[in-house]
Amino acid sequence: MVHDAATYPGKDWEHISSAEAGFDPEKLDQAREWLDDEAGDTAYRVVIVRGGRIVAEWNRGLDRYQRLSMYSASKSVFSSVLGIAIDEGRISSADARLTDYYPEAMDVPEGEGPKNGRYAFDKDRAITLRQLISNTSGYMKPGEEPGRVFHYQTYGMNVLVHAISKTYGNYDIGDAENSPDLRPLLDQRIGGPIGASFTISRENFDLHAGARIHIFGYANWINATALDMARLGWLWRNWGRWEDKRVIPEAWLREAVKTAPTLLANSPKEEWKYGLGFWTNDHGEHFPSLPRDVYAAQGAQRQQILVCPSRDLVLVQSPGVYDSNPDNETGLLKRVFEADRS
Repeated sequence: MVHDAATYPGKDWEHISSAEAGFDPEKLDQAREWLDDEAGDTAYRVVIVRGGRIVAEWNRGLDRYQRLSMYSASKSVFSSVLGIAIDEGRISSADARLTDYYPEAMDVPEGEGPKNGRYAFDKDRAITLRQLISNTSGYMKPGEEPGRVFHYQTYGMNVLVHAISKTYGNYDIGDAENSPDLRPLLDQRIGGPIGASFTISRENFDLHAGARIHIFGYANWINATALDMARLGWLWRNWGRWEDKRVIPEAWLREAVKTAPTLLANSPKEEWKYGLGFWTNDHGEHFPSLPRDVYAAQGAQRQQILVCPSRDLVLVQSPGVYDSNPDNETGLLKRVFEADRS
């Protein structure tokens, strides 16, 4: 069932009862009880949104206003920013080469990469932005030709973000520490329009002294409250529109939440679950029991923004209580979807 998606939160979210939102109140209460039992001493935050209104907000051991790192769930925001940069003409296409916008990525000789055997290879000159955002670039990975292998990594995302930021004048390898990098774009193009307040932690792994972290380091991890993560989910649910403003190009998002063609062409079917910065269920491989139109931003420490357009549903866990993706599916997600009568 497709629901009306015309409502957007103002400064504060409107609330709606579970029954009015189309949920079985008893089953949703049972989902909360299960979560409490499963959590033990573990803190969690859950936000369930339907139709632009909050159906449930469950906080245990964490303040609702505390910002936590989204970790790799930030990659879905990087994808959104890439789509915006292409739409604004800063980048010609997702199929443009990384070196067209960030040639510095190749200035990582042997011995100055993150570890032994990892540095910029000649093959890496062919890497495209699409391959970076789909985690198929093989950047600084020996034996991984661009576009051939799905390999979840941070450094490829870092150089992608630096490339985008550089086109706006926000990243300089000569002053990486003080470069604003992603922050202005996040604030101006996404946070401001949707009424969210994010911060960014720019972090590096503990690497050897010669590692050129100013080139491939400085990960931009986005910090957010669960409620602001829900705003991101609602933006994505509405295909990049917020009220009367187009924030992210719709065509980009619709492509981003489908399995990337490079995975379909080169990866086994069990890996057909990643698009352009989003985890996707379009082939039923990520969440086999959930609707095929489900997609998600997911990161370490059980950070998740799950979107289901056909149910007009956004579900945030920041953090959740699951140990693995299958555990998440058979746990809270299963119970919330079973409580949904829509």
